[in-house]
Amino acid sequence: MTTTDEITTNAETMKTVLGLRGSPVGVRIIRKGDESEGDASEPCSTRHMRFCQALMRARHGMRTVLCGENLACPAAARAFGFRPLPEPLRTGKGLIGFGITSEESVGKTMFEGMTTFEQGEVVRLDVFPLEASPMVPDVVVVEDEVEKLMWIVLASMHAHGGKRVTASTAVLQATCVDSTIIPFREQKLNFFFGCYGCRDATDMAPGESIIGFPSADLPAIVLHLDYLVKKALPHSREKHALKAFMHESESKDKGQSCSTL
Repeated sequence: MTTTDEITTNAETMKTVLGLRGSPVGVRIIRKGDESEGDASEPCSTRHMRFCQALMRARHGMRTVLCGENLACPAAARAFGFRPLPEPLRTGKGLIGFGITSEESVGKTMFEGMTTFEQGEVVRLDVFPLEASPMVPDVVVVEDEVEKLMWIVLASMHAHGGKRVTASTAVLQATCVDSTIIPFREQKLNFFFGCYGCRDATDMAPGESIIGFPSADLPAIVLHLDYLVKKALPHSREKHALKAFMHESESKDKGQSCSTL
């Protein structure tokens, strides 16, 4: 069984290999009736915030414990089973108000397709920087530039025998549903481009995105990242093929210029 020391070591390796600007994030989903419910020694954080903001804080080194009473986002609160979905979101009318959709039926379908927990199933969410893990997380979430996340997907593919990866998103609830609940429920990596809410509520930059995967995959992913950094990753970042193309193009352009004189 993976230990917190191993989680810490793998998190630090991932940060170093990829050059992450912040911490990978661990999320522990503590459910009612699980033995894991007794693991939560930290009280719920007093500050109200969205789940995406808790991830942002963890990326910058801060731990947050979210419960139904301090999870501010109504969509995330429904996704984790803390509260019912408010009527404007359930019907899709609220998305018209946000300027996201122009038809209620579209918004209604988007929410109906969400992967969620049953009401009352989750007790709390412990969100923390992975290299300072107080416990073994259920899911690892990484937010950074798309190129860096690409290498995680490649490493995950290697860990699963080269099978192609498919992604699921509604461009809503990218952090709660797409990066956390789907990887937990389906035990697979999920990647996407972020969403309206998390880009509005956090410091996610335009060129950044987010990815989530089961923590059980972390050792194999980091092992292959260690392999990639020996050749493929630096070679790609140094753009050898582009440099060769530009050098060849420059030589040919000079030759064509001389021939026209």
